[in-house]
Amino acid sequence: MGPKALTSCLSLLLLTFAGAAAQKAVEKPTFRTNVKMVLVPVTVTDRSGKTVDGLQADDFNVFDDQKSQKIVTFSSDDAPCSVGVVLDISGSMRPTLGQIKDIVHAFVAAANPDDEFLLLTVSTEPGAITGFTTDTARLEESISFAQPGGQTALIDTIYLGLNRMRGAEWPRRALLILSDGKDNHSRYSQSELMRMALEADVQIYSVIVDTSPDFVSTHSVPYRPNMAAKPWDRAAEHQGPEMLEKLSDQTGGLHFQAVTSAETKEVVIKVARALRNEYLIGYHPPDSGTSERWHRIRVKLNAKDIHVHARKGYYSP
Repeated sequence: MGPKALTSCLSLLLLTFAGAAAQKAVEKPTFRTNVKMVLVPVTVTDRSGKTVDGLQADDFNVFDDQKSQKIVTFSSDDAPCSVGVVLDISGSMRPTLGQIKDIVHAFVAAANPDDEFLLLTVSTEPGAITGFTTDTARLEESISFAQPGGQTALIDTIYLGLNRMRGAEWPRRALLILSDGKDNHSRYSQSELMRMALEADVQIYSVIVDTSPDFVSTHSVPYRPNMAAKPWDRAAEHQGPEMLEKLSDQTGGLHFQAVTSAETKEVVIKVARALRNEYLIGYHPPDSGTSERWHRIRVKLNAKDIHVHARKGYYSP
């Protein structure tokens, strides 16, 4: 090969390499494992459950395994969210479903206009009624066609919802659960669901809905299980609400108990406002040197009569 031919080949190779490098440069960036950031959505409420806004990064202290961490990113923007609505339509919820459409309407009306929603139903089998959609009219129409009945696979439906959240558009993700908390037909256990919830990085907001005929009245009484139930039945009735409360607490969501439809509307509006008034705190976690290790997170605020809601931890990658 002569000098000119060799020069031409080298030039062609260089152009080919440059083209490949340029193509590689415009590819979507991938996650770098050496660049770590823990993002913690935080909701702050007062004694009445109303969200507190206007706070700054200096108002917060963050601890990872009891070690204070430097806050490196902080925001409080009203960013859109992907929300899965888990609606219990099993037989035990029959007395309440006539009011649920109005309650969900109140929730989506108070949410960010750019939020997307996924509707899942709890019955003998979990059901995903819609894919993610911003068409709230379609969402409400789907609820109006829901037929109550069947047993209650609540844990399985929440598990399905957490799986479906992986396909959500927005990085901020939450589940809103409307149920009486009972479960009598799930294959997954509470411990399996808790592990899934902690790994999913999805905030869980739960509302225990009264299923008595007085649900549609305006009379408010303290929440309590049916006192006519047998002792072992009452124990089972407590387990469901306690599970939902724990899920909300561990994932940084809020938990409510509502007796009337008016109360339920009020609390779902609180949920929508809480999602729109979150603080997002970021810090670089300490290197534990061990993957799959549980790190406990604690977020503190120097103020009285204020409640801080944040996820309780994460598993190191």
